[in-house]
Amino acid sequence: MTRPLAALAPSPPRTASLGLTQGIALYIGSVLGTGLLVLPGLAAQVAGPASIVAVVAVIILSVPLAGTFAALAARYPDAGGVASYARRALGPTAARVTGYWFFFGVCAGAPVVAMLGAEYVAAVVGADRAVVPLLGLVFLALPFGVNTFGVRVAGWLQLVLTALLLAVVVAVVAFAAPSVEPRNFQPFLPHGWAGVGTAVSLFVWAFAGWEVGTHVSGEFRDARRVIPIATAVALVVTGACYLALQIVTVGALGDAAGAGRVPLLTLAGLGSPGFGSVAVGVIAAIVALGVLNVYLAAFAKLGASLAANGDLPRWFAPGAESGGIPRRALALTGAVVAVYVSLMVWSGLDLTPFILVHTSSMVAIYVIGMIAAVRILPTGSRGWWTAWVAVVLCVGMLVLAVRSMLPVVVLAIAAVVVTLVQRRRGASTRR
Repeated sequence: MTRPLAALAPSPPRTASLGLTQGIALYIGSVLGTGLLVLPGLAAQVAGPASIVAVVAVIILSVPLAGTFAALAARYPDAGGVASYARRALGPTAARVTGYWFFFGVCAGAPVVAMLGAEYVAAVVGADRAVVPLLGLVFLALPFGVNTFGVRVAGWLQLVLTALLLAVVVAVVAFAAPSVEPRNFQPFLPHGWAGVGTAVSLFVWAFAGWEVGTHVSGEFRDARRVIPIATAVALVVTGACYLALQIVTVGALGDAAGAGRVPLLTLAGLGSPGFGSVAVGVIAAIVALGVLNVYLAAFAKLGASLAANGDLPRWFAPGAESGGIPRRALALTGAVVAVYVSLMVWSGLDLTPFILVHTSSMVAIYVIGMIAAVRILPTGSRGWWTAWVAVVLCVGMLVLAVRSMLPVVVLAIAAVVVTLVQRRRGASTRR
């Protein structure tokens, strides 16, 4: 069982601060991410108009995954998130492995998001590509600074960012909608159902992020009521945004929808050429800042929780308690991100290896999380049934990601080594 986090922290617990509105914003921000910038065009390229079917399919498939994480977060609010659920269901080693996957593996996605946002902003303003790393550091510095003041401040910032993001998405769809032509939806299946399957695998990554809320679940007031509602609203809103964008991308751009990796610039400029570039720059900046704001809060809370349970040095534990500000763990997160940024710059801003580290870690976490849910949620409950469905779906995702699982294996071995070292030290102490 997980040790009480408050007992391990040097400061007294504080009152949870997040309400329903902030919770909805945090969940939307964690899911409605950089997929907006790249996926509509990529999906149209591999599936044509039938990419719309792929979006609908992934929305439906997301329901059991999102529902299971909501049930876990509402019933067991803990900064450790999936790692805590693994500890309850599968023991401390599984918890350590899961925690390392998220803290050191998923963390590779943070600089990817920052550099993607920087690339778009640089392109929109016509800046030299040499400034992209500097802009990326700015994108990282802002949410790091906000999170030093705690999740409450970060939650209000996320509310503003999410409102702006939704406003811009609505504006892009509104400007492009008059250009939609029925002939662009024919033929509907130019690449067959195999193309739809490929598009589904692409959009799976767009709808990842439901686990992020588990790490800040202890910050919610009345978590059992707020988290399920916030999850449901976020699922509807994000699904509607992706579906609307896919429809207008295919309907307005036709064959040109898949010609480029970033159709939003063309899409936004259909109704207002001057608005197009500004819209894309605003979307990129808001998406990057919003996603980083949510994930950095989750990384910091998880790091403090891992330290409180002895999976990381206990010096990083302060702030794991509800309402606490995990500044030491946030600093450790900054160090991990700095390593990834350095490697990324050294590789010439090649994002693919870091995306693979991120996505393979996410798939492994989902598998462990859903197995843990089956074991600890009340048998026969709604969450228990959705967990069983999600287990099957996650195993399928694991098969798709098997070629990029080396980082996951390395982190798992590291966690097992830590377990063996701790057991040996414990045996020596007893002797």
